[in-house]
Amino acid sequence: MKCFCFGKKKDELKSKKSISIHSSNSTLTDSNTRRSGSEFNSHSTSNTSTESTGRSPFPFLTQKTSNLRLFSLSELKTATKDFNRAAKIGEGGFGCVYKCVVKSSEDPQRKLDVAVKQLGKRGLQARSWCFNSQILGFCIPYLQHDFREFRITSGHKEWMTEVNVLGVVEHPNLVKLVGYCAEDDERGIQRLLVYEYMPNGSVEDHLSSRSESPLPWAMRLKIAQDAARGLTYLHEGMDFQIIFRDFKSSNILLDGQWNAKLSDFGLARLGPTEGLTHVSTAVVGTMGYAAPEYIRTGHLTSKSDVWGYGVFIYELITGRRPLDKNRPKNEQKLLDWLKPYISDTKKFHQILDPRIEWNGSHKSAQKLAAVADRCLTRHPKQRPKMSEVLEMVNCIVDTSQEMSSSQLPKTKGLKPMV
Repeated sequence: MKCFCFGKKKDELKSKKSISIHSSNSTLTDSNTRRSGSEFNSHSTSNTSTESTGRSPFPFLTQKTSNLRLFSLSELKTATKDFNRAAKIGEGGFGCVYKCVVKSSEDPQRKLDVAVKQLGKRGLQARSWCFNSQILGFCIPYLQHDFREFRITSGHKEWMTEVNVLGVVEHPNLVKLVGYCAEDDERGIQRLLVYEYMPNGSVEDHLSSRSESPLPWAMRLKIAQDAARGLTYLHEGMDFQIIFRDFKSSNILLDGQWNAKLSDFGLARLGPTEGLTHVSTAVVGTMGYAAPEYIRTGHLTSKSDVWGYGVFIYELITGRRPLDKNRPKNEQKLLDWLKPYISDTKKFHQILDPRIEWNGSHKSAQKLAAVADRCLTRHPKQRPKMSEVLEMVNCIVDTSQEMSSSQLPKTKGLKPMV
C-alpha cells in the first residue's frame, strides 16, 4: 500500500520562544542530539490550527512524564548481535526491525522479548525540513528547546513523534513502547525504538491472500472492537486528542493472545485545541485509507481517522485491500467495487471473504457494514465519533457467537511486523 505526502517545505521558520521539557528519566539537549545523533497550501480561517502559526497546540503533553527506558547503543547491538540479518523480522520505509531479548529494568533476572526498530539511512537522508516545536506541533519531552532553528529529516521527525506520543499514552490496545536510543557510532547517527514484541504479526498479514490460515470472522469482529477501543482512547480518552492519521491494517498488530493493538505513531498529530475546528497540515498517509476532505483541503480532524476505520471494516469483511492494482480495473478500488453490492441486500453475500467459513455470521457482517457506512459518510461532521462507533461494534460483538479457541488461526511461518 503506497504512502503519500503532499505539501511545500518552508526553509526558514523561527521559534518565538524556547520551551524546556523534562522526561521522568532522561533529558537531552539539542546539541547532544546533533552530536549523537510544508505546510499544505490550504485556506486557513480563524477556526483552524495550523503548523505555522507559532502557537503550541500541545500544552498538556509538556506536563506529562514518561517511563520510557533510555537504551545504550551498545546494549542494543549486543541484543541484536550487531543488528544481524538472522534477527531481522521486517523492513519498511523507516528502516529494519529486529527481534531480540533484553533485561527487564525492573527485574534484571527477567528477560523481555522486544522488537527493535532502527531508523535506516533512507530515513535519515529523506528530504529535510526546518521547524521548531511549535510549528511542528509536537512537544518533544526528551529535548530542551533552547534552539532557534532546527533542521531535521522527515524520518527523524517521525522517530521523535513516536517517542513523544507513546511516551505519554498507555492503553491495552496501543503497542507499548519500552524505550529508545539516540547515539552516534562509526556508522553515523543512530535512532532506535524498542517495542513490546507482537508475535502474531499484523492484521494485514492475516488478511493477505498469501496467508495460509485467514482470520475467522469471530476473530475479525474482536479485532474491529479492539481497534475501535484504541482509536476511542486516542480521540476521547485523555485531556488532549491525538489523531492517528495513518490508520490501516498493517499498523494493527496482534499479540500472543490475539489482542489487536495500534502501532506506528510517526504521522500522528494532536487534534485542534478548544474553539478550533481542525488542524491544517501537510497531507500524508496511505492511499485507500485517507479521508477525501483531508486529501482535498489538508484539514485534519478525528473524523479523518473515523473514515479510515470504515475502510478497515470493509477490509475485514471482504479480505480485500483498499487499493489493489493486481485486480481487474473495476475491482482495484475497494470502496468503488463495493457500491452495487452494499446497496442491494440480496447481493451482500457476494462481498464476503470467500476464504473463511461464515456459518451463519452474515447478519453480523451486515451490521458491521452498516457501521462502516456511517463512518464513510462523505461529510465529516455527519460521521459518528469513535466512542459511538465503539458502542455500535460492542453491540454486534455481544450478540454474535462467542469465539472458541479452536478458531484461532495457526501462525507457523508468519513473521511479525512492528
